[in-house]
Amino acid sequence: MKLLSNSRQWLETLVGNPTWEQVQSWFVFDPQKPLLFNSALFLGLFLVFYFFYILTQKTHRLRIAYVVAFSLFFYYKSSGIFFLLIIFSSVLDYAIAKLIYDEKDTFYRKFYLVVSLVVNLGLLGYFKYTNFFIDNTNLLFDRNFEFQDIILPVGISFYTFQTLSYTIDVYRKELEPTKSFMDFLFFVSFFPQLVAGPIVRASDFIPQIYKKLKLTKEEFNAALFLIIGGLLKKAVISDYISINFVDRVFDAPNSYSAFENLMASYGYAIQIYCDFSGYSDMAIGLALLMGFWLPPNFRTPYQSASVTEFWRRWHISLSSWLRDYLYISLGGNRKGKFRTYVNLFLTMLLGGLWHGASWKFVFWGVLHGLALAVERYFGMFIKLPKNYFVRTIQIFLTFHFVAFCWLFFRAKDFPTAFEIMQNIGKITFNPQQWMIIAQGYQNVFLLIAIGFVWHFLPHNFIKLLQKGFDATPLIGKAVVLAFVYWIVYATASAGPQPFIYFQF
Repeated sequence: MKLLSNSRQWLETLVGNPTWEQVQSWFVFDPQKPLLFNSALFLGLFLVFYFFYILTQKTHRLRIAYVVAFSLFFYYKSSGIFFLLIIFSSVLDYAIAKLIYDEKDTFYRKFYLVVSLVVNLGLLGYFKYTNFFIDNTNLLFDRNFEFQDIILPVGISFYTFQTLSYTIDVYRKELEPTKSFMDFLFFVSFFPQLVAGPIVRASDFIPQIYKKLKLTKEEFNAALFLIIGGLLKKAVISDYISINFVDRVFDAPNSYSAFENLMASYGYAIQIYCDFSGYSDMAIGLALLMGFWLPPNFRTPYQSASVTEFWRRWHISLSSWLRDYLYISLGGNRKGKFRTYVNLFLTMLLGGLWHGASWKFVFWGVLHGLALAVERYFGMFIKLPKNYFVRTIQIFLTFHFVAFCWLFFRAKDFPTAFEIMQNIGKITFNPQQWMIIAQGYQNVFLLIAIGFVWHFLPHNFIKLLQKGFDATPLIGKAVVLAFVYWIVYATASAGPQPFIYFQF
C-alpha cells in the first residue's frame, strides 16, 4: 500500500491533477503541439513505456511488437495521420527487398530496385518539392499554376533514406532481408531516431534486433550522460539564444547594428549545432537505455581544419549516406580527376536540396561542394606543415567559411542573407558600443560563449566529466536529471521548441 501511495504521489507531481480533456490530449495529435523529446509529456510517456519495456525483455516477439506500437504512436503524436506513410513505405521496401533477394535474373533485380527508388523518391518529391517545382515553373514559363496545400510529414527525408539503404544493401548482396516484416518495421520506425536521425544503416541496426539485450551499468551511465547533455544543448542553449536573439536579427537584420548581425551569425552557428547534436545525443542515449547502439552523428565539427574534415564530423550519418549511396554510385573517384570534382559537387548540391525545397539550400550545398572540390585539387600541390599554429589558423578559416554558408541556410531568402552580409561588412571597431550591446544581451551572449567553450573543450576533459558522473550514486544522478529539467523549464520562454531538423 505504501508503494502504491508513493507511486500515486509521484504521478501527481509529474502530471498534476489532469482533467479528462487533458488526458485525451495526451493521446491525440495536436498540430500546434507535436510531441518533442524535450517536453514533459514525452518524459512521462517514456517513463511509462520504459517500465513495461523492461518487462518484455524475455519475449522477443512481444518486445518487437511493443516498441513498434509505441514508435508508431510517437510518430502519430509528432506528425498525425502520416504515420500511415511509414507503414506504406515499410511494406513496399520489405516486399521489394524480398523480391530482389530471391530473384536471380539481373534485369529483374534492377527493375525491382528502380521501382523502390521511384516510389520512395516520388513520395519524397511530392511532399517536399511539389510547390518548389510549381514556383520555378511559374517563374520560368510565366505561368500561374496554383500552389498545392501539402503538409510535409516530419522526418520523411530521414526514414526515406533509411528504407532505401536497406533495399540497396540487399541489392548489392551486402545484407540479407529481415526475418519478418515486424523486424523491418522495428528498424524503420524505431522512435529515438525516427524523425531527425541519425540515419541508421540496416546492416548496423538489424543484427542488434536478434541479439539478447542487456544493459550494463556503464551503458546506463553513458545513456543518462548523453540525454542530460543533449537537453542542455537543445533546450537551454539553442532555444534560448534562438528566441531571444538570433530569430529577431534574422527576421529584420536592418533593424539591428552591424555588431548584432555579426553576433547573430555566430549565434546561429552554435544554435544549429546545439539543436541538432542535442537531438542526436538524446536519441543515442534513449536508444542505449533500450539496449541499442546508434552511431555518433557529431564529433565537434567546428574543430575541423578543412571543409572535408567538417563533413566527416558534421551530420555523419547523412554525409556517409551521401558518400556510399550517391557519390560512389556516381563513380566516386574512380573515373578520373575531373569526374571526381564533378561528383563531389553534385553530391553536395543534392545534399543541399535534401535539406529543403529552396534555392538557398541548393546554394548552400553548392558552396560546400565547390569548397570540397577546391580542397581536393589544391591538396595535390600544397602540403602545409602539421603543427598546432597552422592547424589553429585552418580551424579559424574553416569555421568562418561554414558560418558564412549558414547565412544562406538560416535566412528566409537570398535578400535577407545579403542584408546580413552587408551589415556585417559595415562593422567598425567600437568596443564601447559593443559593451553596451553585450550588456543588453547578457544572458544570450553568455550562453553563446558557453556553447562554444563546451564545443571546444578537450575530449579528455569531457571523458573526465563523464567519469565523475559515472561515480555519482543513483540518487545523485536522479537529482542531476531533475535539476536539468528544472533549468530547461526555468529558461524556457515559449514552451518546448521544435528541432530545426524536423522541417527536413
